[in-house]
Order: sequence, then C-alpha cells, then structure tokens
Amino acid sequence: MTFSFHRATLTAACLLAGSAAFAQTPPPPPPIAAAPQAGSVVSGRVQQWLLNSNGEADGLLLADGTQVAFPPHLGADLMKTLKPGDTVQVSGWRAPNVPVLRAATINANGQSITDRPPTPGMAPPAPRDPAALSALSANGRIARLLYTDRGDVRGALLDDKTIVRFPPHVGAQNAALLQPGAALYASGWGTRTAMGSALEATRLGQSADSAREVFGGPGLEPAPRGPARPRGPGAVPPAPLMLQPAPASAS
Repeated sequence: MTFSFHRATLTAACLLAGSAAFAQTPPPPPPIAAAPQAGSVVSGRVQQWLLNSNGEADGLLLADGTQVAFPPHLGADLMKTLKPGDTVQVSGWRAPNVPVLRAATINANGQSITDRPPTPGMAPPAPRDPAALSALSANGRIARLLYTDRGDVRGALLDDKTIVRFPPHVGAQNAALLQPGAALYASGWGTRTAMGSALEATRLGQSADSAREVFGGPGLEPAPRGPARPRGPGAVPPAPLMLQPAPASAS
C-alpha cells in the first residue's frame, strides 16, 4: 500500500512538472519573410518623390514602377542632387517579388550619395513639432499602391500625385478598398509643399460619407468618431504617436 501510494505520488509529480514545462514552452515563431537580396541594382528615370507626412522625401518612384526607399535624413541631399526626370542608378537590398529597393547608394548626375550609419555619440535628431502638420484630405483614384521593403501595403499614390500613408496593419485591414483604380478618400494630418502633398490617414473610405476611422489599432474595430476638432490655421494636431481624426472637411 505504501509503495503504491509513493508511486502514484511520483507519477502525479512528473505529470505536473511536464505540464508546467509545456506551459512555459514559447509558441513557435511566425514565418520569417524572405531575406532581402544584397547587391541588387536598378536604373531608371525618376517619376516623382515619395514624401512622408512631414514633407520629407524618403523614397523615389521610378518610371518602371520601382519604389526606392531611403531614410529621410538623405532626402535633403538627394533633392539637391536630382529631380524628377533624371536618370538614377541605385544599389541596395531587395526582397524577392517586392517592388521596393532599400537604397544603400544612389548615383545621379555624376554624384553619389551613400546611406551611412550615424557616427557613434552623435545626438539624435530633434523631435518634429506636431504643430507643423495641417489637417488635410484627399480624394481621387489610386494610381499605385506603396509598399514597405517587406512587401506590406503602407500607402497609396493617387492620380493627382497626392500620397496617402498609413501603418501596414491598416493596409491589411482595408485590402478590399485599396485596389489600383479604385476611388479613395482620405483625411488626416500632413503637409502640402512645392514638392507635393502627403498625409498620414486617420480616416479612409471610397468617399467622404463612407470614410471610417482607422486608428483603432491592429485587430480592433475603428474607434467611434469623437467630437469635431477645431479647424483653421489655429488648429493644433496631436503628437505623431497619438494621431486623432482630422476634420473631414479640411483640404
């Protein structure tokens, strides 16, 4: 009887230990995207700058549809070196079946600009002033989708060359809406400059009447619409990490 009791106790302890170990085993990692291929080189004519909502160039669209991505701190130098219509040669990294080349070096008009890591000890750039953003809206047809260098949809280029941006999870949630040739209305916060217009969308839809807020977060329904925000030159947009819906009628 004593032997049977100890054996049963030992068996239960082993099962509990095994269950605890199983419970602590982390889930398998998600599939890894195809590794970008180093040493990729493309040449082509620059069709237009790709701007972020701060009005900074962080990409180029070539005439063949290739999207060239680079960090915004290179944008100012590149704008002094080339313009739409110029021919460029770009070397960098590219994932298979993705129309985006992450630039390492851009050659144009006899000059070469290379993306280099920051110097150790260099101070980070000053934070951007959210008050510099304006409430903007855009309405047109999608000429081309914009992608991350992993192949996720993260924006749209409209037929009037306005750039609408949003996080990749918003692109995935609105895949049915985001189709080349489809009508798109967007409102949010951004800039309008001589180089073009770009906004970070807080509302998307086929029209202003059907637009829905998109800043609820991945896997969540869009947040309910809040009270109207102040309009006009005195309106102060929120900080970039806490974007709120822009007035639907702003333009």
